[in-house]
Parts: sequence; structure tokens; C-alpha cells
Amino acid sequence: MYDVVLLTLGSERDAPGGACGSGGCCGAAPHEGTAPHEGTAPHEGTAPHEGTAPQKGAASAGAHATASTTADAHAPTGGTTTDACVPGADAAADGRCDTPRVPVLACADALTARGARVETVTARSDAEIDEMLARFDGPTRPDGLTWPDPDSKTRLVVASASDAQLRAVVRRLVRRYAPPPSRRPDDLPGNRTVPDLPPIGVLPLDPARSTTHRDLAAQLGLPRDPAAVAAAVLDGTPRRLDLLRNDGGSVTLDGALVGAADDNGRPLHWRGRVEVDDAVLSNGDDPLLACAIGNAGGYARLDDVALLGAPDPTDGLVEVAVAVPVVTRSALGRKRVRLEVRRARGRAVAVLPREGKVPFLDDGAEGELSRKRSWWTEPGAWAVWAS
Repeated sequence: MYDVVLLTLGSERDAPGGACGSGGCCGAAPHEGTAPHEGTAPHEGTAPHEGTAPQKGAASAGAHATASTTADAHAPTGGTTTDACVPGADAAADGRCDTPRVPVLACADALTARGARVETVTARSDAEIDEMLARFDGPTRPDGLTWPDPDSKTRLVVASASDAQLRAVVRRLVRRYAPPPSRRPDDLPGNRTVPDLPPIGVLPLDPARSTTHRDLAAQLGLPRDPAAVAAAVLDGTPRRLDLLRNDGGSVTLDGALVGAADDNGRPLHWRGRVEVDDAVLSNGDDPLLACAIGNAGGYARLDDVALLGAPDPTDGLVEVAVAVPVVTRSALGRKRVRLEVRRARGRAVAVLPREGKVPFLDDGAEGELSRKRSWWTEPGAWAVWAS
């Protein structure tokens, strides 16, 4: 039978000294300004301080306009964080809450009832996440690279309060197992910079899903009931999914939305160059309301406007769309604004703001773009346990 590590990410409040660690272990995005040695980025760029709040909320605007869609431009190739503790749970004398949520306890009980040896771990820093992930290392390779064990008898379940928390764990997996470019092994697929990462069981910490936002677990049709999650981890099969890496040293599981709204919900225009492989969606001259970057469908719509068509986290491509306000006049001379949505699909996307900082959301984590940011696909790089 399997050993199962049930990982919970501690909240910022719970961390010693009030710091959650640079890896965003609470689900908040880290300051990812320094890219690791995981691979050469296709475009140059500097990561923003993603932990800072954007101006008035990233791309939450309801565009009061009629949406129209141009023909897709096909490229040639192709949240807030919540505490990890139960409200009202008993806390330790030092103020740190070490009581896991009820779903964690229920999942642990279900795993134990099936004969699994379960260890519940609460990580409050990158170092603590890394220490746990070391259990998934494979045998020593002749080239000396740290590589995941494809035959590991240990399985990982991440108790996730948000997609940003799940991303924090995957980001540490990438940093652990991605070889430096100078030591790229021959057995690494040519379209990847990371090996097959160990599968993850996803345990949502809000099984009732009381909000309207569809998180990644809901989009993928993964179970939310703790007992069903346990069954998927023990009896299911890995479902491999594409991963978006970026040149800021982080990863994206679902997608990103660039843009913002003011306090009254009115969209704020910004300008930037957006290109997908060889297709240019905006050369930087057009005012943009939003740019959606989709690995999955979490940012497919902006209020009542369909941005992305049908992003698929298993097709090896990223789908990108920009919403451009177009002013027209009726026969009576009345001014009318409609939204033109331009789309493209490809292997990589680059966004270069033309002026100032542009707020964005990436897997629910807030940040600001002030320089070029590029995302590219790693087909089938990570996996979830699915029934």
C-alpha cells in the first residue's frame, strides 16, 4: 500500500515571524523577480512583484459594450487567499494554528481506512515545501541530476484553498527538477524544460464551492468530496496536463488576465504589444481592455464577454485573446462602442506594456506588469490524480 503525504499550506499569519516564505505558501504570489536556472526563457523579461495589489482590481470590469469577434488569428504553430486553519479552531499558545481543516481530517481518515500510511504536513515556507518534495526524488542518476521517481510508492495530496496555493507547490516541483540548460539530458523531451512531475491529488478546502468562480478542480471535473479524493489518489490514474512557465521564474496552471477596472467597475484602458508565436494581436497602439491567457478556462470570460474560445490544458497550446474597444457611429450619428476580440493559439505568448504598470491576475494571484512577460507551454509536464 502507498504512503500518502497530505500537504496543507500554512497561512501568512501562522508563519514564524509573520512571513510565509518567498514561495507564496499561503497562496499569495511570491516576489518572483529572480528567475531560477530552470531553462532558457524564449523572451526576455523581469517579473513584477506579484504580491502587491493591482490598481482597483485586475480586469474585473464589466465592459458596457456590445461584443463582436473577429476571425481567429491562428498562430503558425499551432482570489484571494484564505487561512489554512478552521475558523474558531484551537490555536497553540504561540498563536499559531496547527489544526487542519475538516476536509483534511476526513481525507486522511478515508486514506487510512483503505490501508494507506498517511502523514499530514503543514508547510509555511518554500524550504518546508522543498523538504517534503524531496521524498519524491528518484535514484541517483549517472549525470547527477535530481529527478522524480516514476515508480515512487509515495503519493502527494495538496489541500488547496485556492489555485494560487496549488501553483505554489507545482512551482517548487519545477524548481526542484528542472535541469539547468547547460546540463540538459538527452532523455528530456525536446518540447520541455522539465521532466514529468509527480502527480498531485487535489483536495479543495471548500467542497461546497460557495462562490461563482470555477477553480481548476471544477474545470477539470476533479472530485471535491474528501473520500472521493482519497479514492482517486489510491485507485485513479495520472491525468497529465500542460504547464505554462514564464520568464519570471513561476508557473501558471489555469491562466492569467491582464487589465483592471476603476472603483466603479469601469474598464481602464492600457496599451501593450501582445504576440502569440508569429501572430501579433496588438502592436501597442490600440487601447486594450483586457488580455486573457488561457491554459484552462478560468479566465475565458470577462463578465458577459467571451474572451477565449475553448482553452484545453492537454493540447500543448496556449490560447490568448485581447479585447479592443472599437468606436462606431450609427446612421443617425450616435456613437457606439463595441468590443473586438482578437484571438490566437500557439506555443508562447509575450505581453509588453507600453506605459506604466498594468495590473494582472495569474491563477488568482495579483501582480503588476511593467516589463515584458512571456509564458510558454510545457506539454504534459504536471499531472493530477483522477478517477
